[in-house]
Amino acid sequence: MSRNYNKLRVFVLADQLVVDVYRATSSFPREERYGLTSQIRRAAVSVAANIVEGCARASTRDYARFLQTALGSATELYYLLGLSHRLGFLGGDVCMELQPRSLHVVRSLQRLIDHVRSADA
Repeated sequence: MSRNYNKLRVFVLADQLVVDVYRATSSFPREERYGLTSQIRRAAVSVAANIVEGCARASTRDYARFLQTALGSATELYYLLGLSHRLGFLGGDVCMELQPRSLHVVRSLQRLIDHVRSADA
């Protein structure tokens, strides 16, 4: 059973966050290209990509497992945004916009995981 990830609000939020994270990290120092810039971008992409991959899985258990991986990446992204701000790579205004959005994705994923697991029980 394939699920339509485009119908999931959490996917739409995560997908837009990826675009905005790429824009925000484009001004990071050149020496961070393979460090923090890469890590923060991979975490953001991983959230949306794991939602998409989970939706393609046949079993509810596999679906929940990919959502759990997305949740881990969303939590990592939240941390990396704060770290980027503390290191002076990300302005306070940008951080104050992106960090709450990443936390919203974390909370939305947790609710979806809880729903999927309770429906499978």
